[in-house]
Amino acid sequence: MKRIIYLISFCLLFITHSKNASAQYYFYDDDYYDSPFLFEVGASLGAMNCFTDIGGAKGVGKRFVKDLNLGATSFAGGIFINAMYKNAVALRLEGTFGQISANDNVLKDVDPKDIAFQRYNRNTSFRSKITEISLVTELHPLFIFIDYMERESDPPKLSPYLLAGVGYYTFNPQTELNGKWIDLQPLSTEGQGFKEYPDRKVYKLQQLSIPVGLGIKYELSRMVNLRGEFVYRVLQTDYLDDMSTTYVDPTLYSNYFTGSKLANALILSDRQITKVTGPGGKRGSPKQKDSFFSINLKLSLTIGRQKIR
Repeated sequence: MKRIIYLISFCLLFITHSKNASAQYYFYDDDYYDSPFLFEVGASLGAMNCFTDIGGAKGVGKRFVKDLNLGATSFAGGIFINAMYKNAVALRLEGTFGQISANDNVLKDVDPKDIAFQRYNRNTSFRSKITEISLVTELHPLFIFIDYMERESDPPKLSPYLLAGVGYYTFNPQTELNGKWIDLQPLSTEGQGFKEYPDRKVYKLQQLSIPVGLGIKYELSRMVNLRGEFVYRVLQTDYLDDMSTTYVDPTLYSNYFTGSKLANALILSDRQITKVTGPGGKRGSPKQKDSFFSINLKLSLTIGRQKIR
């Protein structure tokens, strides 16, 4: 929560300083002029998906879109505020909300001889709500070029851009058991926090992300903008889906848990349809970190253009 407050405070200070720094103006068209600093307030609606150890495509696990399950795509949305300098460089504070999921069951039709059948036999699934607060920088190359040319022509209505920044997100992997959704992190399904596995720490449900992406902005009018945007999040965890390494010794759970928590841990740490892999056998792959991404349409209002008197 402190990090979120710091991000919001920094952005507000930037906007306040920017507004005070706006001493010069240039014409936007025959009726309005701009200050060097403009602001945008808007909202987005789109889709969210992820790359984790669960599910995937046929054959050996692949990288990026080659291992994407489109059927797991869910809705996402957000709100944002933007401070832009000469339409070329912007600082954006944004909140993004969505859900990700994956299921080994998507591989049910795979040939038993295919290596991917092992993932189907693993029989795992998860879902997780995602809330992210991010602070990103936008770079609009066309406007940088126009500013360099001393703006001898009208500014383009269409502007592609790149973005990168830092985010703070929360997640909570769950799976369904007997009609109920169970939180997985407290169950230490891979022995996280057990003294017998000192290298497996309990993963945090709030972490930093690195959003990177690209987009295109179109000015519908002097006040209304439409954007299309793709944002990929580079993460530092392999437990977005609660899966990363190997199966653990199930006899250890009674040393740490009791009652329903013990029962759930024993079931959910190993849900193989046919028990072909024992303790120490491969459950996930720690070679690649998990990630998620969103594709959004954004609608925003420009603030700061003033009518020529």
